[in-house]
Amino acid sequence: MAEITDRVLANAIRALSMDAVEAANSGHPGMPMGMADAATTLFTRHLKYDPTQPKWQDRDRFVLSAGHGSMLLYSVLHLTGYARPTLDDIRNFRQLGSPCAGHPENFELEGVETTTGPLGQGLATAVGMAMAERHLNAVFGDALVDHRTYVIAGDGCLMEGISHEAIGLAGHLQLGRLIVLWDDNRITIDGAVSLSSSEDTAKRFDAAGWQVLACDGQDADAVDRALTEARADPRPTLIACRTTIGFGAPKKAGTSGAHGSPLGAAEIAGAREALGWTYGPFEIPEEIRAEWTRFGARGRSEREAWAERLAAAPAEQRTAFEHRAANEPPQAVYDAIDAHIAGLIAAPQGVATRRASEMALEVALPAADGMFGGSADLTGSNNTKTKYLQPFTRDSYGGRYAYYGIREFGMAAAMNGIALHGQMLPFGGTFLVFSDYMRNAIRMSALQQTRVVYVLTHDSIGLGEDGPTHQPVEHLLSLRAIPNLAVYRPCDAVETAEAWALAIADTHRPSVLALSRQNLPQQRLTDAGENLTARGGYRLRSAKAARRVVFVATGSEVHIAGAAADALEAEGIGCDLVSLPCWENFDAQTEAYRTDLLPADALIVSVEAGVTMGWERYTMVRGLRIGIDSFGASAPIDKLYDHFGLTAPKIAARVKARLEDKN
Repeated sequence: MAEITDRVLANAIRALSMDAVEAANSGHPGMPMGMADAATTLFTRHLKYDPTQPKWQDRDRFVLSAGHGSMLLYSVLHLTGYARPTLDDIRNFRQLGSPCAGHPENFELEGVETTTGPLGQGLATAVGMAMAERHLNAVFGDALVDHRTYVIAGDGCLMEGISHEAIGLAGHLQLGRLIVLWDDNRITIDGAVSLSSSEDTAKRFDAAGWQVLACDGQDADAVDRALTEARADPRPTLIACRTTIGFGAPKKAGTSGAHGSPLGAAEIAGAREALGWTYGPFEIPEEIRAEWTRFGARGRSEREAWAERLAAAPAEQRTAFEHRAANEPPQAVYDAIDAHIAGLIAAPQGVATRRASEMALEVALPAADGMFGGSADLTGSNNTKTKYLQPFTRDSYGGRYAYYGIREFGMAAAMNGIALHGQMLPFGGTFLVFSDYMRNAIRMSALQQTRVVYVLTHDSIGLGEDGPTHQPVEHLLSLRAIPNLAVYRPCDAVETAEAWALAIADTHRPSVLALSRQNLPQQRLTDAGENLTARGGYRLRSAKAARRVVFVATGSEVHIAGAAADALEAEGIGCDLVSLPCWENFDAQTEAYRTDLLPADALIVSVEAGVTMGWERYTMVRGLRIGIDSFGASAPIDKLYDHFGLTAPKIAARVKARLEDKN
């Protein structure tokens, strides 16, 4: 065989990519074929990694933000020697059971750092990874934490609005360990980029404080020079890699025809001829495979040297690092929260649950070094910053509190990156109504099984005069619809502390804490001996008269439902009161437990200051659902609750009327 050049190595990526897409009759061959040379340069000359230890803490992170080009990543992982994907995995690209999904998924393959596909989020997630690296470097030093985050992004990633949030934050924080290779192929699915965009991307990044470089993305040496220059600059860097989408395809190269569909047998045959690739489908000659494997082994010595430095580190530092690497908060965190709850039982406090959240953080944070807070410009309203959190800034990366600015979507994606990087537990705040801005990143948290805590305050019409633009009504239901997301709406300071303990412990599920602006009376006044919020729902108090009604409520409506129950009890109508802070946890309980709380022989009445849709799963058709099936209004809180019928007298009257109808 002739000399194995960079182009030959890149052609192995091209061949696997077009073969896999063709076999699946589905996929995106153009991006992997266009960026194969740049990826080859990155993985053979710059990226620090060890396929035999894919979770090595000080590895460089690589994010394929243009996730539709997943075959580029699968090809490189296979060729460099990762255990998976195997060649059979690649042959089964996009098939049920194959780890080679249509878009890269972090829970399928160890070499995939983050799930990508929704364009722009990979880039924004990478900003979080770069933030995590700088923070951990400030804590543990260069000997243990000294790596970079590399991204391949496409035109679509940079058109998405989240890219503006991400590059602004990265530039402001001067995250110089972040390097983005832009696949500047000037093609989208619809056709030329010029159909929809005429902005100067390079100037946009420059204005945000980035270094901007340009190179021929299909010249390995040119890419190498650009990467070397990028690594030497203290700013984050964008490298505009001018490429041809579908490089090598005789008719479709440089066109949208190579973007999102198989090339076809004739075009693949022509590409093989043009590239000088004389091998059959999925065939990688041993000499080429051996060369790729040699490059894959390049980082082993670096990893071993790092392991020696870790072993030689002072015992206290080594223990702290290894503990953080395990992503398990110390028992002292839970002990502190338990002691805090005991204090609340001894001396009840009627505070807003946003303030109750701050109180829980005040006791947890001293023992939880890995917790990293922030807010999207609502710190004073979200109560996410305590005296134990100093700002994370370009001048002080050791701080544990990020001022994300008015960038809700970017904040959520960055928190995903911080969590995925490891050794840190991010939490961030905004108003619940603005979860709409963040929704897809929250969904990605759940899909990727990341431990991220969303502190979403001002959770109802209870925020008052700001009116319907700021009053969430459909948002709780919307968030509860996301699989693998725990949505907590605590009714008092005790439930809030319990929710924090659960969110901190939940290593494979993100959590939402929906918290009130207004003060709420403490409902839990005795020691339960367990974390009742872990059950999702529990009987707060039992009926005194013969039970005919079960109120089931969340958050700020629990005490109102309790007052309605008192009024009915005064008339001889027995009422249970069930607090249901977390639907997801309640649904995981045994049928016997759930049936005991919500029996068939009682009128089940749900009370929540939000849409009633969804509550029928607990009230059934014959039950009563009390809530707000419209937008809110601008008025003081007391007038709003009365206007929408969420007062004890009005709720009691509706329940009595329903009982009379049943009779």
